[in-house]
Amino acid sequence: MTIQENAEVVSDAEPTPAIFGSEARLNAKEKVAYGFGDLGNGFMFDLGQAYLTKFWIDTAGIGPAVVALIFVLVKLFDAVMDPLAAIFIDSRKIGKRGKFRPVMMVSAFLLAIMTVVTFTMPDVEMGWKIAFAAGSYAIWGGVYSFVNGPYGSLASVMTRNIKERAQLATSRQAGSLGAQWICGFAFIPIMMMLGGMTAENYMWASLAMALLGMVSFVLCYRGTKENVVINRAASSSKNGIKDYARAVLTNRPLLGLVLMSLFTISSMNVNNMMMIFFAQYNLGNIALQAVLNLVMIGASIVGIMFIPKLVMRFGKKRTVMGSFIIAIVANGLNFIIPTNLWTFMILVTIGYAALAIPNGITWAFVSDTIDYGEWHTGVRKEGMTYAAFSFSRKLAQSLAAVVGAGMLAVTGYVAKATSQSGETLEGIKAVMTLYPALALAIAAIIIYFIYNVSDDKYRRIANDLDEGRWEHGIIGESTSATPTK
Repeated sequence: MTIQENAEVVSDAEPTPAIFGSEARLNAKEKVAYGFGDLGNGFMFDLGQAYLTKFWIDTAGIGPAVVALIFVLVKLFDAVMDPLAAIFIDSRKIGKRGKFRPVMMVSAFLLAIMTVVTFTMPDVEMGWKIAFAAGSYAIWGGVYSFVNGPYGSLASVMTRNIKERAQLATSRQAGSLGAQWICGFAFIPIMMMLGGMTAENYMWASLAMALLGMVSFVLCYRGTKENVVINRAASSSKNGIKDYARAVLTNRPLLGLVLMSLFTISSMNVNNMMMIFFAQYNLGNIALQAVLNLVMIGASIVGIMFIPKLVMRFGKKRTVMGSFIIAIVANGLNFIIPTNLWTFMILVTIGYAALAIPNGITWAFVSDTIDYGEWHTGVRKEGMTYAAFSFSRKLAQSLAAVVGAGMLAVTGYVAKATSQSGETLEGIKAVMTLYPALALAIAAIIIYFIYNVSDDKYRRIANDLDEGRWEHGIIGESTSATPTK
């Protein structure tokens, strides 16, 4: 398909101009609509991060060590599914509705169904419960690859403008935090209103969240457009696993982003996963979980609204580094100071809000690395690039589960007990506070030394791509040079 044919397809589908240069602007509707996509993601993805561990251990009766093993094994399955999804997405022809949006929408419907299934547990023997948990979660993860890949890639073809991408990143992070916020203060109360934290009530509460997720994805699908016209002639060859490896190994900023996200996302997931345990046992009142989430995530939603201004003033990388320092200090103090509701609430809110800013900017980084990959190799592989990043998020989820559920197993956690041992309480606190402090220190080192695309360098890359050039020539005419990291 030529550039002109591509432009005609987009023009027929949407009434807005098809060609966006580096300084083009998105309207407010598109920015808000894009954020609704991660709102939908959050009602399904983040819901699982926060409550599946509790559901499997306390309600289904699966041991903490087995739960940790389920997460690890499923991620090995995802290691295969992510590149397969990427191959399908990158090889897909551009249709009337674009390249990414239709795949995202159909897959989101299936993801909503599987979200409810993962929070369903048949009354069978323990071996079958474990098999059902692992199998349903593996299918959920495979479907998620076909949702998050096209959704994440969508931002890279909406605009190349740095400020606009920062605003898209803010909108996306607002959507994610908005879903975490609603799930955090509503999910448990819904079950309590239905009669308690039973297997059946987990299913009904997850159904409510999945329906909200579907509505959010519909709004995202209807409100976004694929504006940037891409010369895909050089990228039209069939993809394979070697292309997946090449997308990572020749893309240094992507490698840095993948490694950084392993620690940032696992830190956020640990907070979400262990908050219910901390409130119930360390603070002695499970109802405080909703209050803590209301304050912590609510403050984070306010904080990320400053991302565009911070990025324009300090640049993406410096803003991320400054936020990491604040989060490290807040979490470190929370570990050292004796457990107290008020000091814990203040410090966990500061740490979580500070972490939310780098996690928001990450989405702008992702779009930049997609463009960098095209500029560096002469071939554009949105699906492959985003699949590598998406897999790091899934690994982060697995890491969080191993740290959280593994700690419960090691310290002798007793399911459904009215109280836990002092060793277990210390373990819960360490996972909630010390782990994020150490993980974010590692993330700061990674992003500082490995991520090598400054905002000024990205502007040069965007300008080259707008003019049809890559690092060694004209896109589609000279793509035989062997790129290096």
